[in-house]
Amino acid sequence: MQIHHCLAYGSNLHPLRLRKRVSTANLIGIVEMQGYQLAFHKRSTDELGKCLIYKTPKLESSVYGVLYEFDFEQKKSLDDAEGLGNGYQEEVMRVEVDGTVYLPTIYIAQDSHINPTLTPFHWYKNFVLAGASYHGFPLDYIETIRTTPSKQDLKDARRIKNEKLLI
Repeated sequence: MQIHHCLAYGSNLHPLRLRKRVSTANLIGIVEMQGYQLAFHKRSTDELGKCLIYKTPKLESSVYGVLYEFDFEQKKSLDDAEGLGNGYQEEVMRVEVDGTVYLPTIYIAQDSHINPTLTPFHWYKNFVLAGASYHGFPLDYIETIRTTPSKQDLKDARRIKNEKLLI
């Protein structure tokens, strides 16, 4: 079995969400990406604001993520769920966890899909918030996510389906 490494920073932070997409996912560890900022301005097909990270000159800024490994045969499933090539592009980022260096892929928003006026739906923000809390990210980081403006998803079936994943 070939193993693939992926660095999650948004809704895939929570293992329930990720394992719904990639059943063989296993947690390796938490990663702090210094010099990056988290935002919810990646445009999805339904105009929802999803997570993106971007470089910032402020070295005190950080984004926290989780390094996962999974069976490479399931990578296409995650790529499809994330919209690889349709809003996200894939990059490799060098990270270190417990003294071991990894080169995981990470989904980076394409410039064509960034809109700073977008906000996430409540359920989407709650995936990110639940994942950050689950992994024990710093309280100020969690508070920044919690206070990010969000809105109600008016499509009840989609909202209920997603909310059930965290119950």
